[in-house]
Amino acid sequence: MSNKKKFPNHIAIIMDGNGRWARRRGLARVAGHQIGLKRVKEIIKASAELKLKALTLFAFSTENWDRPKREIDMLMRAFSNFLDKEINEIHANNIRLRIIGRRDHFSGQLLDKIAATENLTAGNSGMKLCLAVNYGGRSEIVDAAKRIVACVKRHEFNIQRLNEKTFSEFLYAPEVPDPDLLIRTSGELRVSNFLIWQLAYAEFYFVKKFWPDFTRQELIKAIQEYQARERRFGSL
Repeated sequence: MSNKKKFPNHIAIIMDGNGRWARRRGLARVAGHQIGLKRVKEIIKASAELKLKALTLFAFSTENWDRPKREIDMLMRAFSNFLDKEINEIHANNIRLRIIGRRDHFSGQLLDKIAATENLTAGNSGMKLCLAVNYGGRSEIVDAAKRIVACVKRHEFNIQRLNEKTFSEFLYAPEVPDPDLLIRTSGELRVSNFLIWQLAYAEFYFVKKFWPDFTRQELIKAIQEYQARERRFGSL
């Protein structure tokens, strides 16, 4: 792609619309999630080939537990299967995988898989891939505040050192830079409690296509739109 100087380092994506995509075709919601998973693989591969430094995908929110149990079970199985089937390719492509979000709802077996995949790729120096699972932006900030309080009580952190930079060090993945570009599919115009600390100066790109229709070419279009904008970060 042209204009590499204005290329985003980190793209975050709210992958929305699997269920509506399926419903419009007279299919069960599970069919939308299955196609959506294929699109996840395509976008991860495209992002690595485009030399992104980081990609964060919003896969399952803290609010999604209110969905029907059958759908939740299917999504958790899909997540587990993804870790089983894709981790070798992810590792072979020098991608570092991070799972961000609360882990209190996960089974012991899934927790073991998450730990194994993160440990396997911990030394990789290529693109950082963050999957936000059981994630909420407000929950992340609350959890960071709790960790700060705990460190202060143990005399491991001086509260006088607390500022935006040091607060960020207590977030789920402090080594990942803030997103430059947020993409949301399905035509919805909100961030839905996603990375609300990190998105302070991100550019937003909303597309009407549902996630199963968001291809590599759609990703490139979003990047080109980003490159056409001027980011001032509050200055003139």
